[in-house]
Amino acid sequence: MKYRKMPKSEDKLSILGFGCMRFPTDTDGKIDEARSLAMLHEAYQAGVNYYDTGWGYHNEESEPFLGKFLSQIERDKVFVATKLPCWLVKTRADMDSFLKAQLSRLQTDHIDYYLLHALNKRSWKTVHELGVLDFLQQARAVGKIRHIGFSFHDDYDTFAQIVQAWDWDFTQIMLNYLDTEYQAGLKGMRLAASKNMGIISMEPLRGGKLISPIPPEVGQVWKSANNTQTPLQRALSWVWDIPQCTLLLSGMSTLQQVKENIALSKKAEPNILSDADQSVYSKAREAYLSRIPYLCSECRYCLPCPYGVDIPANLGQYAEGMMFGNKESNKETYLSFIPDKSRADQCIQCGECLSKCPQQIDIPKWMQTIREYYQG
Repeated sequence: MKYRKMPKSEDKLSILGFGCMRFPTDTDGKIDEARSLAMLHEAYQAGVNYYDTGWGYHNEESEPFLGKFLSQIERDKVFVATKLPCWLVKTRADMDSFLKAQLSRLQTDHIDYYLLHALNKRSWKTVHELGVLDFLQQARAVGKIRHIGFSFHDDYDTFAQIVQAWDWDFTQIMLNYLDTEYQAGLKGMRLAASKNMGIISMEPLRGGKLISPIPPEVGQVWKSANNTQTPLQRALSWVWDIPQCTLLLSGMSTLQQVKENIALSKKAEPNILSDADQSVYSKAREAYLSRIPYLCSECRYCLPCPYGVDIPANLGQYAEGMMFGNKESNKETYLSFIPDKSRADQCIQCGECLSKCPQQIDIPKWMQTIREYYQG
């Protein structure tokens, strides 16, 4: 296993981190403990020393389960990361309550890397006004947490605002060869690096979408370049090539995936991709994006819709379905994450949104298309 030093710390972290959000489950939907412990111990024996979990992962099973694993190994040989569930925080006291419960769940007296979970413009405003920075400083002063960071899901401007607000130790952002200009993107990565922050890549495989299935246009790009690597190797190598990236967080769900990730991590090096290699990645990115029928920047100028349609969410989910071509999986996500009252079938074609869209997207037409796509 290879390691990179975390800025502002003497910690040497394995370049592969274990994301504890996609453990295999049994028939009741609970974590399959035997299979999952085998995965964790395989990683531990190979030198993986960073284990990331969160309050809500696996319906709140992940933290206690990771605590069981920690009780079976030498705790001081690994670094544990978990997150404050910012969307559940209503008062300053809630922050202390969550941290106390997390320490108990994890069977530890300290958390090495503590994150504000999934910050966006709204949640940052809420927890900031409630005194989250004071909470973090106090928790670190008494040794309950060691390093402070945040994970992020919003636009670059919001990311920049949060980065500038405090002297953070690290950040966790979506970093893969497709989403170079999405959310924080490479621009955000460079900003964080300029502040000497550690950078943790999450979703290096875009939730598995960059490895299966591969759209024919994208497959042709790799074939034309005589690139015979596996989709997994291409995706992980691109992230590990970034010298500012401290580690890549992988949400593995089988023992075989753990072994494959470990094997690839042993070959990983920063700055190993040539300009020609990067050009092929750019062409693959363009091939994915060319499958999207419109360019929505998620500026949200189209909102509010008088009938409650979450226009950006509908456009975004449909665009993702077109980009990756996996209709059934995409439909399941659409129905799970977009409430009934916000879906495209609430659109009555009033056209109020048309004059508001700077991209001149024919929103009523696409709401009709989206409705037919998911209802069908």
